Formats: sequence, C-alpha cells, structure tokens
Amino acid sequence: MSLRLPGNVARPRALDSIYWRCTQHLFPTTSTPLSISRSFSQTFAPRNAVDARQSRLKTSYFLSNGFLPRNQDGDVRRSTASTTPADEPANRTSSTPVSHVNQDLPHRRRQAARRKAAAAAPPITSTAENPLPAEDASSALTTSATKHSASSLRRQLSLYLSLSKPRLTVLVVLSAMAPYALYPVPDFLSPSIGLDTPSLSPLTLAFLTTGTALCSASANALNMLYEPKTDAMMSRTRNRPLVRGLLSARKAVAFAVLAALTGVGGLYFGVNPTVAFLGATNIVLYAGVYTPMKRLSWLNTWVGAIVGGIPPLMGWAAAAGESATGTGSFDELLITPDAVGGWLLAALLFAWQFPHFMALSWSIKEEYKAAGHQMLCWVNPARNARVALRYSLAFFPICLGLCAAGVTEWSFAVTSMPVNVWLTREAIRFWKHEGFHGSARGLFWASVWHLPAVMVLALAQKKGMWGRVWRAAFGEPVDMDDEEYWDGDE
Repeated sequence: MSLRLPGNVARPRALDSIYWRCTQHLFPTTSTPLSISRSFSQTFAPRNAVDARQSRLKTSYFLSNGFLPRNQDGDVRRSTASTTPADEPANRTSSTPVSHVNQDLPHRRRQAARRKAAAAAPPITSTAENPLPAEDASSALTTSATKHSASSLRRQLSLYLSLSKPRLTVLVVLSAMAPYALYPVPDFLSPSIGLDTPSLSPLTLAFLTTGTALCSASANALNMLYEPKTDAMMSRTRNRPLVRGLLSARKAVAFAVLAALTGVGGLYFGVNPTVAFLGATNIVLYAGVYTPMKRLSWLNTWVGAIVGGIPPLMGWAAAAGESATGTGSFDELLITPDAVGGWLLAALLFAWQFPHFMALSWSIKEEYKAAGHQMLCWVNPARNARVALRYSLAFFPICLGLCAAGVTEWSFAVTSMPVNVWLTREAIRFWKHEGFHGSARGLFWASVWHLPAVMVLALAQKKGMWGRVWRAAFGEPVDMDDEEYWDGDE
C-alpha cells in the first residue's frame, strides 16, 4: 500500500511562492508517481528522507542566475574582487598569506578585521621597494637577440655584446676618460724653449677607450663563465646567454681571450705599458679574485671596489704619459706628487661603489642568499647600512682634496656640496631604516645621479680651463710692465 498526496492539499493559492517550489522539489509529481517510485516507508522516513533531501537544497536552488561560479556542492562562491578591501596593500604578493576573515560578518566589520590584520602583519618586501629594473642589460640583449634567426649576424653580435655587460662597461670607460680629461697638462711643456704642445692626444684617447672597453668585456665574460648556475637562480640574470644555452662555453672563452689580448695589446702599444699593466690587473682581480670570493666572504665587495677604482688610474696614467720625459714607468706616472689627483679620483670611484652597491644588493638580498653569495645585505644588514653611510661621508674630503691638489678650482668644493649632501641624506635614511620604507630605492637613485653630477662639475671647473678659454677667445692680456713691450714700440 502506498500513499499519494492529492495535488490540492499541499498546493496553496500562491502557485509561485517559495513554499510551493520547495514542496514540489521534495515531492515530485511530474512524470513518475510517488506510489510507484517509492514505498510508504521510504517516502515518509522522517529523518532519513529529510537528511537525504537537505543536501539538495542549496543556495543555487533559490537563485535563477546560472552563470555564477559554484563549488562542488553547488554553493555560489564569493568573488575575490568583491571581498577584497579597497585599502588592502596593493604591493602584497600572491604568495603572502592573508588572514582568514569570517565572511558571515557584516561588511564594515569585515573591512575593519582586514585592516587590523594588515596592520599587524610584518613588513613585506615588494616590487615597489625594488630599485632595479626587471632585467639587467645582458639579459635584455639576450631576450632581444632571440627574436632573430639563429644564423643571423645581428643575433650573434647581440649575444657577444651581452657577455660584456654593456652598462658596466660604459661606466668603466667613462670613469677612465674623465681623469684623462682632468689631468692638468700645461699649455707649454717648456716655456723657456718655447715648445707649444697639445694638451691631450685624440689618438691616445681612442686607444684608451677601446682598450679599456675590451678589458672590461673580457673580465665580464669570464665572470659569466664562472657562475652560470648562480646566475640561473637570480631573477635579473637568469636570461643571460650562457644560462639559456644560446652561446657555448667554448665561444665565450674565445671571446674573453680575444678581448683580453686585443685590449691589453692596444693599451700597451697605443698608450703606455703602465696603463696596459693596470688593464690586465683589473681582469685578473675581477675574474680571478672578486668572482670566486663572492661565495667565500663578504669582503668581496671591497675587492670589487678596488676593481672600480683602477680605471681612473688608467686614465690619469695615460694623460701623464703624454708629458712624461722618462720611460713612462709606473713610478714615474703614479708614484709622484703630481699623481695625487689620480689617486683622489680613484678614491672617489672606490667610495662611490659602496652606497651604490649596498642599496642595489639590499633589494635582491634573498636571491643573493639563495645563490650562496656572501653579501652584507643579508649577512649583516645593519653593517651594510653603516658601510653605505660611512663611504658617503668620504666624498666631502675627496672633493676638497681635488681642489687642493690643483685638479679643479676651489669653486668645485662649493658646487659639489649640494650633490654630496643629497647622497649623505639618503644614506642616513638607509642607515636609519636599514633599507625599508623606500630608503634603499632613494639611496640607489641618488648614487646613480651622484657620480655623473660630480664628474661633470669637476670637468666644468678644471684648474685653469676658463683662463685658457679666455686667452683663446680674446688673446693674451698685455703686461704693461713688460720691457719687451716698450722695446718693440721704440
């Protein structure tokens, strides 16, 4: 015996009411009669029947919109965009865990809970704190080279150029050219015999720039050959040609050796042996000492700073060789009282690298740590900030020393003061916050603009330069006390 409910018993007058739809869902009467499909005991088992049917009464049943995303049980999922508060930090990465907020709370209470959780969370290093571009110049050149065919000449040139780290090479060349131009060559080599000599030789300058660039390219290529595995672990270097296998190690070695021989040979025959010795020393220090030392001790930064301080000595020695009367040995060009200006310029480049690199390395300290590079940015962040501040203060006495040594006019001590104060202020912020709150980004960009600003100011205020410009434009001023002037009139 089975029971069939008449339709007019459970059906109310409002046919579109929710109650009627629920009743129709619980007791279907469409195609198969309830008496045939279910027995009396199955139909009216109180707890089992209700529990079995409650799983079918989901939120989707009361919603007519079928395009909303649902989970496995049929419930509508909440949109992430709709539940994200407007004041949540935009720089939080996707891997950052977000505290769970009860979605049943009212909207304002959910907003307050998220703000409280965000305020209690530890500081997060985001892309906004990173002062570096996404890729270095070598990686960018490699990426552009892959757009051409494998046999094209443009692709091969781009790959070999990326081995030289073009941005670093340009910096090295400019740091050698500025001291060459700042060398105080007199207008008359020997006024007593009346020998008028040019201040600088364009041919010597051409050999200096080309040889320095080739030496830098060789050292950088050897650096990439030494650490392709660690380059693959860092986001800024993982697209370099050796990491991606676009160039073989044999071709990279051939490029490094050829660049070294050509660069050192050009400096030896085109400039002087002292400059060639300094260029070869820089290759050995960078590729043979600094690169392997990065995995051994944080003192590698000081070795790298010595490498950066050698190019100014190369430019100074090249200019000194133009007026040398002896063999042009190392002692004659660099171990004399007249060479103080060259050592001061080398000290300026040596000191500049610390605020620049300490701020640069802080933004990728986790990558340095994962790659095994011993850098102060993660070994000892407090010391990292102190070193940057200490060497930022060194620019004040260095600029005064250039004035006292006769390399620049005394006005340079005044005009360089605002630039040095700016760098020092950013270094103090970096030391105070240890890189957070945008202090690393501020110090990095201050250091980027500081070096060219100081060099341009020094070149514009070279000792005696404006006096020579005046004499070239208006002639030599007449000395009324000169006896030869009155003898000529007679």
